[in-house]
Amino acid sequence: MTLHEFGLLLVSVLTAVGGQFFLKTGALKLGKVNASNVVSHILGILTTPELLIGLTLYGLSAVLYILLLTRVKLSVVGPAVSIGYIFSVLLGYFVFRESIPFSRLVGLGLIACGVILVVLRD
Repeated sequence: MTLHEFGLLLVSVLTAVGGQFFLKTGALKLGKVNASNVVSHILGILTTPELLIGLTLYGLSAVLYILLLTRVKLSVVGPAVSIGYIFSVLLGYFVFRESIPFSRLVGLGLIACGVILVVLRD
């Protein structure tokens, strides 16, 4: 994977993580769903700006991913997008004040090592 291709991968992943941020923010505005409010929540999804932004970012991320697939093997790009997990956990920690247990940190370290091994040229 060239530096340009890795940059496209990173933009695609960060766009997806941005989508996750807005989806979480919008979901917090909606509140918890249950059997009695499921219809209003579905309608709320269509009218909550954060959720619409999140869905748009996910769509943009998919377009960028497709462009990346025209240049890089799926066997490289597929596993490499897992770096998004690292960014998601960090986003949860710094923005939403979620805890990160030690076992999760170890898992994130293993993901980072795996991505490095996958994207390195043969």
